[in-house]
Amino acid sequence: MKAEAKKALIGKFEQHTGDTGSPEVQVAILSTRIEELNKHFVSHRKDHSSRQGLLKMVGQRRRLLNYLKSTDVKRYKKIIVELGLRK
Repeated sequence: MKAEAKKALIGKFEQHTGDTGSPEVQVAILSTRIEELNKHFVSHRKDHSSRQGLLKMVGQRRRLLNYLKSTDVKRYKKIIVELGLRK
């Protein structure tokens, strides 16, 4: 992911100025990286080491979303809608 794209994502999902660690920002960054890896697998089907990394990222995103759901359902629903994730 390019630095400019990452800054734009952070700017869109940050809770306050300089926020890079909130669950929303982390989920947005992980979702973008997951989408990029899915595009990679279209042409590199046998890249199993990257697939393992993809599965770890999906698990991390799931854990962050579960945390967000248990602490603040409103923020959880907002991030799901904005990123177009299922649930």
